[in-house]
Amino acid sequence: MSEYIISEIKRDHIMNLLKEGKREDGRGVDDIREVQISVGCIESADGSARVKVGKTEVIAGVKIIPGTPFGDTPDSGVLTMGAELIPMAHPMFESGPPGEDAIELARVVDRGIRESGMVDVKALCITAGEEVWMCFVDIYALDYDGNLFDAANLATVSALRTAVIPGEQYGKGENRPLPVTCTPVSITSVKIGNDLILDPNFDEEMISSARLTVTTDDDGNFRAMQKGGKGSITRKELSLCLDRAVEKGKVLRKIIG
Repeated sequence: MSEYIISEIKRDHIMNLLKEGKREDGRGVDDIREVQISVGCIESADGSARVKVGKTEVIAGVKIIPGTPFGDTPDSGVLTMGAELIPMAHPMFESGPPGEDAIELARVVDRGIRESGMVDVKALCITAGEEVWMCFVDIYALDYDGNLFDAANLATVSALRTAVIPGEQYGKGENRPLPVTCTPVSITSVKIGNDLILDPNFDEEMISSARLTVTTDDDGNFRAMQKGGKGSITRKELSLCLDRAVEKGKVLRKIIG
């Protein structure tokens, strides 16, 4: 995320706690915050979900309409995502067109879902080369206290899992569930000093030197990874991030249901 000043006193306090394996909110280094998920929260959407991860809150809405397929994939539907970081979520966010942070957020979420094959885009074909279902996902950060990546992933996945193709509305047959094949879950770790912690809050995220978001599927296969920050991650640290992604992914899938 963008530059934001954290006082040296706060920085030292966080790092001193980490040396003892502790964090300001009482969590251990590999603990995630409480997760709350509610679906069907946008009446006008074809699928929606609101997610809270600690104090971070994200909402995702899905809109599905018929449209023309891309020339190189004439028999596949379209899945696209966008994210908006609205000023009410945090003072560091500004109004206007999506900035680099919003674009990266959408891309990381999109990559995990696309590479896992969560949505069967072939099943979104109406008439090959002529008409397909186009699935648009809009992600909005409502409150930012760190780790938008995992919150946005949970909101998007939950919205897609409950989305319905509105066939009756467009005279394209009966309404039916969006064809979903799996539940991809991302887990984000950040590096502060020599410590790797999961699900960083805002202050932890701001003083971290590196970030790694790992997305796994239902079987624990790695589907996507995205590194952020200027710092490095060693091979040993990478292995730890991967193990945690598999372990915590299972926990979050139980919450998603």
